[in-house]
Amino acid sequence: MAQTSSSSPSTKASSSFSNDVQAVIMALILVVTIGYFLVLIVSPTNMYGQIWTPKIKAHTVNSTYFGAQGRSLLMDTFPFLFVAVLGCVYLHLWKKSNNKNINSVEKKQKLTIWRRPIIMKGLGIVSRIELAFFVMFIALLVWSFASYVHIIFPHVTPKAALKNGEKVWEAKMEYSGLIFGLVGNIALTFLFVPVTRGSSVLQVFGLTSEASVKYHIWLGHIVMTLFSAHGICYIVYWAATHQLSEMLKWAKTDISNLAGELSLLSGLVLWVATFPRIRRKMFELFFYTHHFYILFVVFFVFHVGISYAGIMLPGFYLFMVDRYLRFLQSRSNVRLVSARVLPSETLELNFSKCKGLSYTPTSIMFVNVPSISKLQWHPFTITSSSNLEPEKISVAIKGEGSWSKKLYQMISSPNSVDRLNVSVEGPYGPASTHFLRHDLLVMVSGGSGITPFISIIRELIHTSETQKCKTPEILLISVFKNSQDLTMLDLLLPISGAPSETCKLGLQIEAFVTREKQPMPAEYKKNLRTIWFKPDPSDEPITPILGQNNWLWLGAIISSSFIIFLISLGVLNRYYIYPIDKNTNEIYSYPIKAVLNMLIICISIVITSSAAFVWNKRHSGTDAKQIQNMEGATPMASPNSWFYNADREMESLPQQSLFQSTNLHFGERPDLKRMLFDRKESSVGVLVCGPKKMRHEVANICSSGLASNLHFESISFSW
Repeated sequence: MAQTSSSSPSTKASSSFSNDVQAVIMALILVVTIGYFLVLIVSPTNMYGQIWTPKIKAHTVNSTYFGAQGRSLLMDTFPFLFVAVLGCVYLHLWKKSNNKNINSVEKKQKLTIWRRPIIMKGLGIVSRIELAFFVMFIALLVWSFASYVHIIFPHVTPKAALKNGEKVWEAKMEYSGLIFGLVGNIALTFLFVPVTRGSSVLQVFGLTSEASVKYHIWLGHIVMTLFSAHGICYIVYWAATHQLSEMLKWAKTDISNLAGELSLLSGLVLWVATFPRIRRKMFELFFYTHHFYILFVVFFVFHVGISYAGIMLPGFYLFMVDRYLRFLQSRSNVRLVSARVLPSETLELNFSKCKGLSYTPTSIMFVNVPSISKLQWHPFTITSSSNLEPEKISVAIKGEGSWSKKLYQMISSPNSVDRLNVSVEGPYGPASTHFLRHDLLVMVSGGSGITPFISIIRELIHTSETQKCKTPEILLISVFKNSQDLTMLDLLLPISGAPSETCKLGLQIEAFVTREKQPMPAEYKKNLRTIWFKPDPSDEPITPILGQNNWLWLGAIISSSFIIFLISLGVLNRYYIYPIDKNTNEIYSYPIKAVLNMLIICISIVITSSAAFVWNKRHSGTDAKQIQNMEGATPMASPNSWFYNADREMESLPQQSLFQSTNLHFGERPDLKRMLFDRKESSVGVLVCGPKKMRHEVANICSSGLASNLHFESISFSW
């Protein structure tokens, strides 16, 4: 039993001071964020173009260090990166605070109505808050488009068109292309934010990269729609005015049309491969064509010039920092200790990790197996708990795609490998969870959707044993197609390390097998197997890429790399470009300037990220526990399968407790509406993970308003 002690006055004062600092930082983040969006709102207006811009240019354009690029760095890039750095400091303090995992129900109930799910065609399940932000973002794009039309089109008169040798519709077509491009740039600003896995910007607003992928998809469709319209308008205009030669224009000190076309072409190739029908049937095509984003961004910068590209720079800058850190982490082979092989073509891979690596339930980790594919990385939900299993981290993998099926066959075959080279990226997950605020957790899973609930249950097992706070009761409703899939319930407990009194958790399991009327005959049942892998001196335990103070290190990387970039850019402009161009922007080549800027950015990120990574790797190396030699015979069967060994005396108290709390239902589906509405607890957290139809059914039940105690909790998973 955990010891209890009263907090000293100094501890309370320190906690109070930390909370005050967090409140100040969050207020500053909100002020800067609101100011940033206000600038986006007013940017298409006459006030911004005729009053603000001249004043800003007067203080920046004559600078011998930054020139015209200074305004973009000040207005577009700096606020975004400043919010990211403040977010890092805030998350560090949040992580260190003692009460970060316990949230009062009263505080969250104020937002209950806004957290209720809504099912929108094309958007899926979203909360009212998410829908409100989405509507406001669309309103921003519509406002920007309408404002540009209102300002520009009145100047397109027959007289003005005739002066340029054009017809009115031709002039409007040209300006329409310009407006589509300007509005598309706003959407492009945020395109890379949702896929920055270690983003402080997402975490500080309570989001994760995995849960935000849908925003990236929405933004991607919007960006490519607007840019496609931008390109079509200009091609039609050039064709109508007999200027198709403009398509091959690569200007030295102006817009480069050919670069824009190459950027658009790269984006179109990428975009086509993202549509669901193609992505599901040809995932490898989707995966490899997605790397065309590099060409898309590079040619975009060549197209508009580095000064104007500053509008999309901050989002992509944070993505580059994150991407390079992931690259550094992925260079090492990690220690794969064992694998649990289930007859339902499911694996649980167990890796060694250092005790300093902590993560929250529902986190994910990306896995690469070079012997299958050196380039493919696949995300999988973590099933372990960093508190219950301090030296191990596990992921569950279902053999549903070609990659995962090859892995399952490789490990489950009679002549399975005794060692496997594996690299990982992550883990990534929410900064905190709010499960303890409920009286009851109802988890509804379909098939492989049980995986995120495994980590939650293991975490609550640890909490119920070690902390004095009350843990919620758990009702797990799992639906499987075949009785063989019931072995996935074995993963609820780790191979070792589960407390003997799991009954304290208050777990009730309702398992439904839909395609069988009765259990399979005993002769067809297969036991779960545990396979142990030989260690290798080159294998390393998984460590936090930037140490335990990862948020502070990330903030230091972002700020220091940007400062190095600014200093290097200032020196380059002052002593090389300015003596040639004199801030006229009519002499020095735009493409060469863009290449130099991109090179400086990359070098700045590489230097700072590598230094931070090496420093923390050395520190983690000295603290990492020596990997134990686990060579020996590989067990072909394990007594850990409590479902199929139910007829004999149970060898494990935790397994016996789980078996006794499980009800099996064959040939039927759960009546989810009845099971949810029957719960009378004051606060019931409802989580669902499974097929789309199941998710929508549960979301509709929770959003119906017929039971005020039901609170839908959004989660994401990868299998």
